[in-house]
Amino acid sequence: MMLTPPCFTQRGRSAAVAIAALVIAAGIPLWWKTTETYRAWLPAARISELEALQLELRVEVEVVFARGTLSPEQQKKVPASRMHKTGLKFTYETRFRTATVMEEDALNQPTAAEADHALHTLTETSCGSVVIYIIPEASALLPQDMRVYVGRSRTALLRSQVASVVGAGLPEVLAALDPQMEQVLQTMSFNHQDVTAALTDRLRPGLSTRDSLADSMRAFKSSPGYEITFSLLNPDPKHHQLHWDVEAALDAYIYPLLHKMAPVANFSVDSQILYYAVLGVNPRYDASASAYTLSADSLAHVINPVEARLGSNAASSNPVLNFLLYVPDSLHSPLIIRNDQKQEVASNAFHSPRWGGIMVYNVDGAYGNDTQFPVDIAIDMSRVMGVFLSQLRLMLGFQQTGAPPGFVLEAAGREGVAEWELDRLLWSRSVENVATASASITSLAQLLDQIANIVINDNIAQQVASAVTALQAAVAELEAGNLALALEHSREAISASERAFFDPSLLHLLYFPDDQKFAIYIPLFLPMCVPILLSLLKIFREVQQHRFDKLE
Repeated sequence: MMLTPPCFTQRGRSAAVAIAALVIAAGIPLWWKTTETYRAWLPAARISELEALQLELRVEVEVVFARGTLSPEQQKKVPASRMHKTGLKFTYETRFRTATVMEEDALNQPTAAEADHALHTLTETSCGSVVIYIIPEASALLPQDMRVYVGRSRTALLRSQVASVVGAGLPEVLAALDPQMEQVLQTMSFNHQDVTAALTDRLRPGLSTRDSLADSMRAFKSSPGYEITFSLLNPDPKHHQLHWDVEAALDAYIYPLLHKMAPVANFSVDSQILYYAVLGVNPRYDASASAYTLSADSLAHVINPVEARLGSNAASSNPVLNFLLYVPDSLHSPLIIRNDQKQEVASNAFHSPRWGGIMVYNVDGAYGNDTQFPVDIAIDMSRVMGVFLSQLRLMLGFQQTGAPPGFVLEAAGREGVAEWELDRLLWSRSVENVATASASITSLAQLLDQIANIVINDNIAQQVASAVTALQAAVAELEAGNLALALEHSREAISASERAFFDPSLLHLLYFPDDQKFAIYIPLFLPMCVPILLSLLKIFREVQQHRFDKLE
């Protein structure tokens, strides 16, 4: 029998122990460090506070009493300010004062529109504020059956229905004006329905009919930018040659509105002409109307075939608003659109919620018995853009404000939107941005907590921190009544939250579960670890045997 020399036995033990110590002390930590998932630090405590976020909106209201609305004794008792809180933490910070001499001159204008314009040049109002001028009951600015005039700016004229008799108490006068001023604020500023709609994907509460639900959902969700495309569809270029001065029409009708909407989002506008583009349905001929008709049921089938010809901007992820002008061919002209009640639509146009609108432009009057084709047709762009402008307002979120009884709402004018209408939209957009960004950040944090093998790079952590900081700033500005700053911070928050949420790096290890890790590492480490473990086990047994021999 051949015995192993003690020196070789001792050397083998030392080698096995050294290899095991090297694997445990250096190999395993090095492998763990080089294969661990990098996860940058996230402000978990600040993110958890977003789940219990409570919004408080504050509106600055200034009430100005004109000459003849208060007695001298009542004017001495007019309070400097007053706070009024309503549901959902709405706060109206109201300041009272009497009209200045220049404001009295402005209120002596012959019409309410002229008075509103003169007051607008005198007073500089902040974004989101409301100024209410109380005029005497006998004032000739308003017709006798009208008590409130809302102009294009942030001012309103309210006819006082309380006689300023000597001895009348100021509390009674203010109490009588409170319901009327509340109606003015509900019209010119945000209300409960607007805020609730912004928090629930623009679905306005209290709506049950199909038309009312469609109207509440027609607006696009808040986005950092929008792509607006105007398309002219010429299905029969052999019979008519169409000419449209779209650039001049955009300058006159669309760009003024988009310029006012610059604080809300960025807009990109383009136009195109599509030849041989036809509708996806065949219109029916109505002998009683001597025209072809499109029923309301068939309008839903018009969009998909036409949309395939429109093209898309693959370089942009912004929503696209499509506005199509369709000129029927000579064989299907005139073409009229009918609503659900089988009545002819006055504008001969329709719109699809969160998509755009289509207008049918008939040119059958240009055809005659001796007409030579193709016929040159110049499109009346004022008529077309008037329809598209109203549809664009609806798509951007401007609600159709119904005037309460006794109210006169001045038309928006060339800019397409009044200042108080824009403020009302800014309130809704700010709340919607805060709610959307908060939901995105909290959802992302929950996802990263549930799946531990997702890499969190430094840029994602920076975007999350920026979004949380912007969210807190937006909430603070809303509570302070600074609407312009609140909207700016809310846009920063939603932009940063979306960049973090949709970052491609978050998907690299999303579908790499632990069982796949074992399938990869076991064939690699098992052949190396088995000899080391067996050697250590043998050394352990020899040491135990040696101790047992000494005891004997």
